[in-house]
Amino acid sequence: MKYVVLIHSNPQPWGHPTIDFTEVGRAIPADEREAMGKEFDALLAELSASGELVSGLALDAPGSARLYRWEGKKPVSTDGPYAEAKEHLAGFFILDCATRERAEEVAAQFAGPGDTVELRPEM
Repeated sequence: MKYVVLIHSNPQPWGHPTIDFTEVGRAIPADEREAMGKEFDALLAELSASGELVSGLALDAPGSARLYRWEGKKPVSTDGPYAEAKEHLAGFFILDCATRERAEEVAAQFAGPGDTVELRPEM
């Protein structure tokens, strides 16, 4: 079954990895942030080797988004972001896990300082 791991964050300025751009992340000593980055890289390598990592992307700042809504009888476009919010979608990963329990185990490892992680199965 496929799952998407959605990473919501509010880095200032917008940047990746978000730990380097969030207030809570910058409060962590640089050597600890570096170690956390290596652990995350190892997780991605493990998931890639097992075939569980399908894809992933870091997203540009919310202000770079273009929105399309249906008005009347045609689509109308406007500048993003979608909504005023404290946190925005910063990136995502697509997983292919045998069970929901495994997907939950993996998703928990994606949570980092200043981030909120959402796990959602495909429909």
